[in-house]
Amino acid sequence: MMPDLGKYAAEVLTAYGASAVLIVALVWMSWARGAKVKRQLAEAEKEARNG
Repeated sequence: MMPDLGKYAAEVLTAYGASAVLIVALVWMSWARGAKVKRQLAEAEKEARNG
């Protein structure tokens, strides 16, 4: 069910593809950063408890 994009099909599909790649990259970077911060927080709390 692809709409007729005419002579601009390549440009439109390239833009959609680039957008999808960027969104996936941003989600992955956010997830990775969150995991890193969570590990750092757990380590800091462990150190604080052990004095």
